[in-house]
Amino acid sequence: MTADVEVRDLVKRYPKTQVNAVDQLTFAVEPGEIFGLLGPNGAGKSTTIGVLTTRVKATAGQAYVGGVDVDADPVSAKRLLAVVPQGSNLDRALTPRQNLTFHAAYHGYGPTERNTRAAVLLDEFGLAEQADVKVDWYSGGMAQRLMIARAMMHQPRVLFLDEPTSGLDPQSRLFLWERVRELQNQGVTIVLTTHDMDEAAEMTDRVGIVDHGKLLALDSPSALTRSLSGQSVLEVTIEKAPDDDPEQIIAALVRIEGVERAETVAAGEALAGAMPAGMAAVFQGTGGAGSAATPPTTAGNGGGPLTLRLYVDRSPSTLLSPVVAVLGGRGAELSNVHMGEPSLEDVFIDLTGRSLR
Repeated sequence: MTADVEVRDLVKRYPKTQVNAVDQLTFAVEPGEIFGLLGPNGAGKSTTIGVLTTRVKATAGQAYVGGVDVDADPVSAKRLLAVVPQGSNLDRALTPRQNLTFHAAYHGYGPTERNTRAAVLLDEFGLAEQADVKVDWYSGGMAQRLMIARAMMHQPRVLFLDEPTSGLDPQSRLFLWERVRELQNQGVTIVLTTHDMDEAAEMTDRVGIVDHGKLLALDSPSALTRSLSGQSVLEVTIEKAPDDDPEQIIAALVRIEGVERAETVAAGEALAGAMPAGMAAVFQGTGGAGSAATPPTTAGNGGGPLTLRLYVDRSPSTLLSPVVAVLGGRGAELSNVHMGEPSLEDVFIDLTGRSLR
């Protein structure tokens, strides 16, 4: 089966730069797949999408959409693809219906066909009642839906979405993703970029993570998450003994079999959730005391709450007992427990680092 989107050893270097924006990038997207291209700012994903959509000329390598070489035959490639940018590029001089019909006319559709298709898409995207008002009246969610409807007017084989739900309210985001799934069910191949890792994990069949123009990982979100060793998390908030040192507590905890590393957690960065009801009582007499509602914070070498995050290579629940035993032996009182499994965001951070871009 021919891939709907493919890049082979793709290279792009902009003038007066010392490094490649895209550096020997290779991947393929299968027909009907929702594929996420993820990466930090400046990673090369926008340039890659630019090459695939004929807006950027590659320095070397090949790029194909629907089996068409986008460099050798950009006109044919454009017939097979559509792009929905992050920012609105609707024609504000036209009504929503006119935006759709004008786009279809550009692609060679006759009056009857384009009017019929516009009516269908306006209804499908929940815009029929506002089809003939000024675009300026549209909310951000409505404008985003209209741009996707416009992109689908010429029945593209591949749809490129750039940060499709950025800035949308939860209702608009849910509606939009329902429409995207419907497009997939209709056989449309979808390539999206997003910084929302939860969205990527939920919506995509596979993701490619790029940085510095290179492909770092390519697989389904679940497979990438399972491959992340030592990233299940056990997070505890304690009242440590006044004379105990957080670094010494961490050193004691990492000696427990199954704990790969540990760190203190900055205020506001603790995992969501709290100790299950009754958990504190279970740990009474083993160093645990206090309320599960105690907000996770950090403490210095003095007294006060201290939140510690342990990265473990097994189910966090199996390590609760030895962790509590170590903490109890040091006179620490447990006030909060949270257990978490690794996420796509953990994979992303593990591969691309924590530094700002």
